[in-house]
Amino acid sequence: MTTKLPRRSLLEGLLAIGAVGCAAPETVAPAGDRPEAPADAWQRVRDEFAVSPAWIHMTSFLLASHPRPVREAIEALRRALDENPVDALHEHEDPAPVREAAAGYMGGKAGEIALTDSTTMGLASLYLGLPLRAGDEVLATVHDHYSTHESLRFAAERTGAAVRKIALYERGSAATATEMAGAIERAIAPATRVVAITWVHSSTGVKTPVRAIAEVVARANQGRAPADRIVCCVDGVHGFGVEDATMEDLGCDFFAAGCHKWIFGPRGTGVLWGRAELWPMLRPTIPHFGQEGYGAWMRGQPAPPTTANMMSPGGFHSFEHRWALPAAFAFHRRIGKARIADRIHALNRQCKDGLKGMRHVTLHTPLDEAISAGLVCFEVAGMAPAAVVARLRERKIIASTSPYGISYARVAPSLLNAEADVEAVLREIRALA
Repeated sequence: MTTKLPRRSLLEGLLAIGAVGCAAPETVAPAGDRPEAPADAWQRVRDEFAVSPAWIHMTSFLLASHPRPVREAIEALRRALDENPVDALHEHEDPAPVREAAAGYMGGKAGEIALTDSTTMGLASLYLGLPLRAGDEVLATVHDHYSTHESLRFAAERTGAAVRKIALYERGSAATATEMAGAIERAIAPATRVVAITWVHSSTGVKTPVRAIAEVVARANQGRAPADRIVCCVDGVHGFGVEDATMEDLGCDFFAAGCHKWIFGPRGTGVLWGRAELWPMLRPTIPHFGQEGYGAWMRGQPAPPTTANMMSPGGFHSFEHRWALPAAFAFHRRIGKARIADRIHALNRQCKDGLKGMRHVTLHTPLDEAISAGLVCFEVAGMAPAAVVARLRERKIIASTSPYGISYARVAPSLLNAEADVEAVLREIRALA
């Protein structure tokens, strides 16, 4: 006979796994009486992952390995679901603990967060839910991912709104924050109702100045009627888990991100954050199973104004993954957001500095850390990006190509890497001359 744990007891246990599973680099207790070197501390972080040591993993931004606390949380919840699925479902049907964990990491309140399965789901739910009308304009950029562009196309087809895409820079390596914010400011028109941007471009590695662009939007909204206000929406996935920033720091209106990349969260999890006062303007596209909508339907009442929770798609999900998401946020917070940001930036600085000195390499990611993050995009003279990735793979290095019309080779030093890994990658790229 299986003993059933109360929902709070199990969740508190999973959060404890996430909290103690990884010690912060400067607080690791070493054996003996000598202080642990920083490199040793980061090795202990890397040891939390089950990735094969036979490879140098430079693509954690694509689909991440689960660290031990997340693996253990998923497994505990999976067992509960397998042993008594109905009771497990009812014990965890309240999404509040997951939303609270996300809010604790992101800043803001749990009531401002919807739970999704991916960045793509969050972007589609957001853009298809906005109250666009014929004659309205959405201002996007040519640098955004397919998921943003397609979600905007679907929204435009359904509403009659127009989508206009602009370039924020001509060359990624030469981009500046002033140039990017200025491009948005010059492009905003009377018909503009949405500014859709991406925090870190996976096409070039450029990090946009979200706060400066949000301030541009705020100035444009001065004097506008509420129905004509512009909302600033961000695909934030490649800054989420890298940068030490809260939603207040960014200043945007809506923010979508998957949690199975830099956050190291369970695969198939994501968040959509929005300002509390703006959620009522959205129209859900997938029914929500919470009390707001489902309860109103059962009582024969009209649905209430939209809340963030009502934008969490209903139906059945990979529940053990969604419910285990707090362990990923706890893992990050235990290490420290600032320390993680410093570490990832340091490894990427090492990588970019090495690449810029190679005459056969063209670096497309800015050297300036204020406008770059964890992605490094480059070309090797005389070689297609796919050929570069294939050659690196022969040397047991996993890199990737950027999935855009103009493609580059990409590497992304992360918490899974050490300085020696970066040097090994540079050595093999140097050998491609």
